[in-house]
Amino acid sequence: MSNIRKAFGNGKAFIPFITCGDPDLETTKAVVRAAVENGADLIELGIPFSDPTAEGPVIQGANIRALKGGVTTDRIFAMVRELRRDVTVPMVFMTYANVVFSYGADRFISTCREIGIDGLIIPDLPYEEKEEFLPYCRKYGVDLISLIAPTSENRIAMIAREAEGFLYIVSSLGVTGMRSEIKTDLAAITDVVRKNTDVPCAIGFGISTPEQAKKMADISDGAIVGSAIVKLIGEHGKDAPEYVGEYVKAMKQAMTI
Repeated sequence: MSNIRKAFGNGKAFIPFITCGDPDLETTKAVVRAAVENGADLIELGIPFSDPTAEGPVIQGANIRALKGGVTTDRIFAMVRELRRDVTVPMVFMTYANVVFSYGADRFISTCREIGIDGLIIPDLPYEEKEEFLPYCRKYGVDLISLIAPTSENRIAMIAREAEGFLYIVSSLGVTGMRSEIKTDLAAITDVVRKNTDVPCAIGFGISTPEQAKKMADISDGAIVGSAIVKLIGEHGKDAPEYVGEYVKAMKQAMTI
């Protein structure tokens, strides 16, 4: 069984996204630990990339700051090795195909296995082209996590049937960022997903308030929050872990009411 399933084994999963190296990797480690201590069920770690096409201005800014600070894939791997000494919740990488290609897919994914990364999210990898990475993921036991968007329509069932780890349901068209309301008929999407797989599904993009998190958790198996957390880190820098911890606690509590 996928290790990622553990994140969904105790009620609705809260999944924070954190950009590695913003403002530095020591702060990233402290933020991860604070999130886990306050109820995060799975950690999504972003490997910075110079052209993050799925990201809005908040996460783009974090990518730029991290890269200017000298973050590299190898330094992120070393950070995860260190985190795995005490962090036991599932962790996944979110990055772009070019990062994996340039490192070497076999080398990248085998290292993921070695350091304890459970899954890989590649938002610019079309479902139809996942064979570029899937054989390596299968070889090393790393789940290649598929995304379902509001535009997936008649492809939802097909994507769901081949899902691994969990399904990332994108709540809205466009890039990441906080939204005042989410208008997509997500209940209809999760209904199709559940008819075609027992792999859990979590909703991300645009979720920032406890009310939104609860609403998303009510119709899926969990909520993913990125921009709101990355914004807190951008505002508080090295002092961010305390603020992120409080935020995660409030979001997790809202989802369990």
